Amino acid sequence: MVSPGSKRSAVQGIDPWRKRFIVKVQAPPEKGAANEEVEELFSRLLGTKVTITSGHTNRLKTLYAPMTISLVKAKLEAENARS
Repeated sequence: MVSPGSKRSAVQGIDPWRKRFIVKVQAPPEKGAANEEVEELFSRLLGTKVTITSGHTNRLKTLYAPMTISLVKAKLEAENARS
């Protein structure tokens, strides 16, 4: 679940109701800038290329990363512990 136009870009946590990450990005929702920033943010955090597979014009997006969900969770938890 993406919120564009924020003060800083980061994964803010998980929405337990929707079972989605809460993601804030600085880029505005214009000409794909926010989508690019979401892909860059997750690619940096996970250490692999991440792409948006659906939700390009919606706040609710689905991402693809070539790894297991347990590895994604472990990497994001490790990043959260460093923050």
